[in-house]
Amino acid sequence: MPYQQAAALIAEARLARRPLALLPEAIRPADEAAAYAVQAAVHERLRDTRYGRRIGWKIGCTTPVMQTYLGIPNPCGAGLFEGTTHRSGARISAGDFCHVGIECEIAVRLGRDLAPGPAPFRVEDVAGAVDSVMAAIELVDDRYADWRKTDTPTLIADDFFAAGSVLGRPIPFAGAPDLAEVAGVTRINGEEVGRGRGADVLGHPLAALAWLANSLAARGTMLRAGEIVLTGSLVETRWLNAGDWVEIEISGLGGVTLAVSE
Repeated sequence: MPYQQAAALIAEARLARRPLALLPEAIRPADEAAAYAVQAAVHERLRDTRYGRRIGWKIGCTTPVMQTYLGIPNPCGAGLFEGTTHRSGARISAGDFCHVGIECEIAVRLGRDLAPGPAPFRVEDVAGAVDSVMAAIELVDDRYADWRKTDTPTLIADDFFAAGSVLGRPIPFAGAPDLAEVAGVTRINGEEVGRGRGADVLGHPLAALAWLANSLAARGTMLRAGEIVLTGSLVETRWLNAGDWVEIEISGLGGVTLAVSE
């Protein structure tokens, strides 16, 4: 089937760290619905590789700064994998990526399933399922021959730049500050390179979580207990070089650090 052929090309390019060119028109996903079908097949192909099983999701294009940067006006979902999830203080190798970058994120961990019901999920519905929150760095990879010329369905099928995460210390949701009010700062080699607020994420980071829950429900699946969700970058993507040291700090949630070696 065409989506399996597209998934094979995408997974092979990612595993080989080979820039992904435009997919042949005959198998290129025509819209977002087809893109998510290809994405699910990609996840299955990655499961028995260094990526491992999917343990959660990332949401892209949830803030004006990122929608402007990427030229895409709506959120997009992608997978997070066990093999590319790290703890604060991690050291990664630039050679493991085509061109690694970072984003400043608020992450949540779910304490229970969010089974779809007759009505769309609202912020208050998803809030009751959140167990803990944490500051996080999303790792992204420019693994495209030219991402500005790559169509949105193909980007979604390939997990939309997603390349992993670095997670901070979890804080019980009941004791966390209002996520709309927190401020996030990104520093590279000690220099501030961007800042943003939780409210930049669709008005509230949990609005992004509700969007994802509804998107998954439309595809016949759901968010599950234990999954981690990155709700969207507060700061425009920053691209890194070997030798860089990164720190992101989110008020009330703490900081996360990352070092990049050769």
